[in-house]
Amino acid sequence: MTYLAKLGELTLKGSNIQEFENQLKHNAAECLSGLGCKIILRAGRLYIDCEEKDSEKVEFALNHLIGITGWAKALTCEKTIEAINKAVYQIAEIEKNKGAKTFKINARRADKSFPLNSYEIACEAAGDVEKLMKVDVHNPDIIINVEVRENTFVYSDSNVGCRGLPVGTSGKGLLLLSGGLDSPVAGYRMLRRGMKIECCYFHSYPYTSEEAKQKVVTLAQKLAYYGISLYLNIIPFTDVQMKIKQKSPEAWTTMMLRVCMMKAANLLAKRCNAKCIITGESLGQVASQTIENMSVTENFSEYPLLRPLCGMDKEEIIKDSEFIDTYETSILPYEDCCVLFSPRHPVLRGSIQEAEEIYKNLEVDDLIKKAYQDREIVKLTFGNEASWKAKNQDE
Repeated sequence: MTYLAKLGELTLKGSNIQEFENQLKHNAAECLSGLGCKIILRAGRLYIDCEEKDSEKVEFALNHLIGITGWAKALTCEKTIEAINKAVYQIAEIEKNKGAKTFKINARRADKSFPLNSYEIACEAAGDVEKLMKVDVHNPDIIINVEVRENTFVYSDSNVGCRGLPVGTSGKGLLLLSGGLDSPVAGYRMLRRGMKIECCYFHSYPYTSEEAKQKVVTLAQKLAYYGISLYLNIIPFTDVQMKIKQKSPEAWTTMMLRVCMMKAANLLAKRCNAKCIITGESLGQVASQTIENMSVTENFSEYPLLRPLCGMDKEEIIKDSEFIDTYETSILPYEDCCVLFSPRHPVLRGSIQEAEEIYKNLEVDDLIKKAYQDREIVKLTFGNEASWKAKNQDE
């Protein structure tokens, strides 16, 4: 059987378009590894030939392959109007059995040597189908698509794809991943811009539970379906957090935690060759995300700080989390370290100068370095269980 996927934004590229096409084809091959599928990319279409028994896995992969606008299971036939009519009628019968009562045919003749034009193909193919159901060009129950290329491909309504650029075409970023709704969506949005990501999670055992850590591993695995593969670094931050509680002014504890996280992220970003740090911050969402406090956090980053959710509200973020299947995991009642020891009245408009003075007084650099060195590393790949590495074993 054949699946046909339509390429998205990458078709707008110029002389470097082959780089994007090769990356998309490579990503598809990684997702379908071990299935024996034949993958062809030609003229704005990605074709996948597979065995019927592998269809469920292929469809799962296509639902997570970033860089396509849509995909469909297609019938292939010879480039004759008789063969096209037969294939169209076959699909119409299937759809009628599902309850369809009206139809429309969209035809596209990419091969200009075919004797009929697109309109004529649609009219010819509609003849026999009108015996099954009525034509409705404005609001049909189904749309049957005919594409005349090197072969002819016939398919009904296509499935929505993951728009964007193929993962791996826009460098690498380090995502600060928590157990909440926001950061997984932030990671997904950067994956859609072609960025490869590595993840970092700060764990404060025993104040945060093992269930909270497993929750983040699950979220990282869901991101790995879109990112092909990624590493999750679990940094033990209990000692750092206790030092903040002891020495920081109460109003500044949350802000100092974020500053210390940024310091640890700098070390990790350097190790994994990330070109930026990604967070799930959204302007004005909580006290630490006022423009002043976000400026404080950014001051301690040695890398560009990307905030893909900055202009989004919670409803938009929830919608994205439902689409990437992280919502149900994110709302599990296991709190991460960001909510521990939260001050009753947090600073709302911190100054960079004051933050630098408070951080200096914490004398926490050695603890941050030790936490970074003691991290656990989890490798997550498409379709496979997480594989745990020993502490402090860098690639």
